[in-house]
Amino acid sequence: MAVRIRMKKMGRTHRPFYRVCVMDQRSPRDGRVIEEVGHYDPMCPETDARVTLKSDRIDHWLSVGAQPSEGVATFIKKYGTNGSHLAQQEAARERLGKRKQYTPAPEAPKPAKKKEEPAAEAPAAEAPAAEESASE
Repeated sequence: MAVRIRMKKMGRTHRPFYRVCVMDQRSPRDGRVIEEVGHYDPMCPETDARVTLKSDRIDHWLSVGAQPSEGVATFIKKYGTNGSHLAQQEAARERLGKRKQYTPAPEAPKPAKKKEEPAAEAPAAEAPAAEESASE
C-alpha cells in the first residue's frame, strides 16, 4: 500500500479548510484516512498561523516511507520539526491571541426606569431647602 501525506478538503463554499491527513494513495481526495496529522486554514489573517502540524507524527510517517504531496511538502519544510518559519509562526499565533483579547464585549442595555427615579427625587429634596432660605 502506497501511503501519502496530503490534504483533505473540508469547509463550505467560498470558505475552504483543509486537514493534513495520512491516506492510501488510491483513495479519493475526501476519502478514508489513516491518521489526521494537522490542518490548514487559508482564510486565517496571519499567514504564518495558517498551518498547524503534529511534527512527531509526520516524522513517524516519513520514517516508514509515506510520501508528502507537493503542498504538504512545503508545509513540512516551513513548519515541520526543523522548519524555517517556526519563529514567525509562534509570533503570528501570539498576535492572533492578542486580537481576541481586544474585542470589546457587547454591553447589556440598562433599564430606563432606574435612571428616572433618582432624577424625580432630586427636585423634591431641593424644595424644602428653598423654603428654608426664603423664610430667613
